Amino acid sequence: MTLPLENRLKNILGQQPVRCVRLTGGCVADVYCADFGNGERFVVKVGLAGDVLAQEGEMLKYLLAHSTLPVPKVFYTSDDLLVMDYIEGGDPITTVAQEHAADLLAALHNVTMSSFGFQNHTVIGGLQQPNPWTQDWVEFFREQRLLYMAVQAVKSGHLAQSLLVRIEELSTHLDRWLSAPAQASLIHGDMWSGNVLCKENRIAGLVDPAIYYGDPEIELAFSTLFHTFQEPFFSRYQEHRPLSPGFFEERRYIYNLYPLLVHVRLFGGSYVKNVEAILTRFGF
Repeated sequence: MTLPLENRLKNILGQQPVRCVRLTGGCVADVYCADFGNGERFVVKVGLAGDVLAQEGEMLKYLLAHSTLPVPKVFYTSDDLLVMDYIEGGDPITTVAQEHAADLLAALHNVTMSSFGFQNHTVIGGLQQPNPWTQDWVEFFREQRLLYMAVQAVKSGHLAQSLLVRIEELSTHLDRWLSAPAQASLIHGDMWSGNVLCKENRIAGLVDPAIYYGDPEIELAFSTLFHTFQEPFFSRYQEHRPLSPGFFEERRYIYNLYPLLVHVRLFGGSYVKNVEAILTRFGF
């Protein structure tokens, strides 16, 4: 029989929480804020048995070990439980905070690898991300991101087979718009405002990663999809890492097909129309 959460936390941390308060959000798990008598506070995620929370914990540990990105420290992880630092946020993403985010992400993208992918599969929104090491970025994006998630969306019943055919047609022409960066960059992988914690004009933390080594432009594109970052971010980012022409006009739309397909797989609805609009934009 599964122990109550308070008892599990006592066994893990050596003390009983004085309160556990349910937090909003949590796509794949219930999220709690656990307060202890000594003033310590932790975020606790509780999910069904599987490997999603364990993978999230491992991704956070990797970012802590290999980057300067502000992510929560992991105290315990298992298939159904993740215990980590509480990071206070709640403030808006101001112009100054966007500039700080640009500094942080540019530094993250300077962590590089010679191949695209990762040492194991990771997750995004609770969905598996296959990451076989691949020398060619366009091939990796086509096979492991675009086509893989499109097929998953069809299997879920949220994407029509006819749209999959159109995506497959686009995928054979990606070389028209995409080219491989000189090196693969470490990316956070899920860059929308819900994962950006701000406090007093600073980025206090970036949570819920979906990491791998890829073209950093896919990260930047994602940040435009739900208007997480705007001009102040991109002006500052380009002081560190200039963007080649065509990103805003073409490549960001192609790259955003991936997070849109993730949302189609999870939710269906209007995200299907967003995918269709991008396919039409590029003549497919």
